[in-house]
Amino acid sequence: MKILSTRLACLASLIGLMAFNAFAAYPEKPIRLIVGSAPGGAPDVLMRTLGAQMSKQMGVPIVIDNKPGASYVISTMDLVRSAPDGYTLAYGNVVSLATNISLLTKVPYSVEKDLTLIANALRVVNLMVVNNDLPVTSVQELIAYAKKNPGKVVFGSDGNGTTSHLGMEYFRSLAGIDLLHVPYKSAPAMLTDLMGGSVQVALSNSPVAGPHVQAGRMRGIGITDNKRSPTFPMIATVAEQGLAGYEVVAWGGLIGPANLPPEIVKRLNAEVLQALKNPELIEKYKSLGAEISPSTPEEFSELSKRETAKWAEVIKRSGAKID
Repeated sequence: MKILSTRLACLASLIGLMAFNAFAAYPEKPIRLIVGSAPGGAPDVLMRTLGAQMSKQMGVPIVIDNKPGASYVISTMDLVRSAPDGYTLAYGNVVSLATNISLLTKVPYSVEKDLTLIANALRVVNLMVVNNDLPVTSVQELIAYAKKNPGKVVFGSDGNGTTSHLGMEYFRSLAGIDLLHVPYKSAPAMLTDLMGGSVQVALSNSPVAGPHVQAGRMRGIGITDNKRSPTFPMIATVAEQGLAGYEVVAWGGLIGPANLPPEIVKRLNAEVLQALKNPELIEKYKSLGAEISPSTPEEFSELSKRETAKWAEVIKRSGAKID
C-alpha cells in the first residue's frame, strides 16, 4: 500500500512538473491576435502598437488577424471557438464586453462563461466631427441646425453597436433631435464619406479622426470625455456645451477563450502591463489620442460589468437599435 502511495505521489509530481515546464516554455510559437476592426481603424492601430511591443518582450511574433463586422461578434466567436492555449487572443472592448449584451437581440457568447478577461490596456475618447460644409462650429449650433432640419442630418458610425453609434444615439436622445444613422464597416470608410459630404456628422475615436481635424479636412466640435483632451485643448467637451453628464469613452484590452490556464493569464497580464510602461509606446498612444489604462484581470472584469449596466440604461433610454 505504501509502495502504491509512493508511486502515485511520484506520478502526480511528474505530471505537475510537466505542466509547469509547459507553461514555463510559453510562448514557443507565434500568437494570433484577433481584432474586430478593419486595418487602419483605431482598435487596429492601437493593438498593433501593443502587439509589437509585447512581441519584443516575449520573443515571438504576435500576428494581427483583422475580422471586422457584426459588432465584434465575428471576432469574438472566432476566439470562443479557439483552443485555450494562449496562442489565440483577441481585442475585447466596450462593444464586445458591454454594449452588445443590451443592443443585440441574441448574443451568441457569454462574457462570464466563454471568455477570459486578461488585461484592459487603453481608453480612447471620441471626437464629434462635422463635414466642413455643414454650417456649425459647436455642439449647440449642431443641435439648433438639426432642430431646424429634422431627419435631414445624417450621422455616420464605425458600425452598429460601437461607441460612435451609441454615443450619437445618446446625444440625440439628450438633445431631443432627429438624426438619420448610416453605419459603416470601418472608421476610415465612414470618415472618407464624411469628408465627401455623404454624411454630415459623426463620433469617431480620436486616433483616427484627430489627424483629419488637425489637417483641416473636417471640423472637430466636441470631446466626449468628462474633461478636455490635452491633444485638442481648444475643443470643448460635449458636456460643457450644454449636455451635462454626457460622457462616452471607448476602452479595450486583451482577452482569451474560456478556461485559459491561470499561469498563462498571469504571464500575459504581466506582459501587457510591462508593455504599457514602455516610453515609446506611451508616446505613440499619446500621439494617437489614447490613454494608457492598465488593469488586473479582476479589474477588467469589474469594468466590463459597470459598463454593461451603464450602457443598458443608455440603450433603453435612447431607443438605440441595430440598423
